[in-house]
Amino acid sequence: MATYDDVASVALGLPDVTEGTRYRGWRSWQVGRAVFAWERPFSKADVRRFDDAPVPGGPILAVATEDLEEKEALLAAHGSACLTIPHLDGYPAVLVRLDRLGGADDAELCELVVDAWFAKAPPALAERHRDLLG
Repeated sequence: MATYDDVASVALGLPDVTEGTRYRGWRSWQVGRAVFAWERPFSKADVRRFDDAPVPGGPILAVATEDLEEKEALLAAHGSACLTIPHLDGYPAVLVRLDRLGGADDAELCELVVDAWFAKAPPALAERHRDLLG
């Protein structure tokens, strides 16, 4: 099972990434001034919106996507690990169930974090690293 430390290992290996905190001290990773991945536990309101459906357990990570089309593609391609909630409707990001992924060397985790980095990296920085990371 992947952990937030595994996410940090992948994220901090990318160019110009810093780790910080967001709401309630949850960890986040940013490139430049743009956050591309962050801890996103379910709020009480999120849990209520699941109604009778089971609430996914384990640590939840949010990752940015390039746009809403990429969001839909990720949900289709990574359906066992990725999901969305009403709070993210119309917002280019998906939630990732870390308990469905391996550790820092897991290809799926690396792909999700690297793609999120590309979605938020300044264009010149992303272009310089596209061949290396893409």
